[in-house]
Amino acid sequence: MTNSALIIGASRGLGRAMAEEYLKRGWDVVATVRRADALADLADRAGGKLEVELLDINELDQVAALGGRLAGRSFDLLFVNAGILEHAEETIGEVSTEGFTRMMVTNALSPMRVIEALQDLVSSTGTIGAMSSGLASIADNEAGGYEVYRATKAALNTLMRSYAARHKTGKRALVLMAPGWVRTDMGGPSAPFSMEENVPKVVDALIAQAGKPGLRFVNYGGETLRW
Repeated sequence: MTNSALIIGASRGLGRAMAEEYLKRGWDVVATVRRADALADLADRAGGKLEVELLDINELDQVAALGGRLAGRSFDLLFVNAGILEHAEETIGEVSTEGFTRMMVTNALSPMRVIEALQDLVSSTGTIGAMSSGLASIADNEAGGYEVYRATKAALNTLMRSYAARHKTGKRALVLMAPGWVRTDMGGPSAPFSMEENVPKVVDALIAQAGKPGLRFVNYGGETLRW
């Protein structure tokens, strides 16, 4: 039986690269985008193994509609990649309320709402994951910087831990993934890793977690990170 993945936020960057990597490995992939043409070229090359769905994760009606369209299907992996990086250099005393709210909603609230809404699409022994960051680690925050982004990813981690506590008798693997600092539009040109280097490792690490119930915060090498 062919494995299947539902990847939320695959228009570009890591999400797109992850969709492509899973396709290379023979998986069937449903990927969400915000622009209808975002994955047209990849879909053309995928031989029918890629389905593209429109979704803005901040729009609850769109999340519900996606759940309705996919009702009755079963996925081995649900992975929420969608997120934004804004106000990178601003301290918490400098960021506007609107800017802080936009990042917190997009990076923490909406990913968890997607997981809550789509969890029943994941097989009982499947994997639910979200894209976190090494910057989310409170224990490792000794250098500072990226204050708002750190806060949003730490919030995502905390919300996922609460979710895991509510589902502690479940058999699904729950994963918060730190992909490393990768050269994307978000990561910028100074990042030390290319997508070609790290995305296959991210996928390897996710696949390695399959069948291991409970929540783990890991990096692209599968190493456990401090909360």
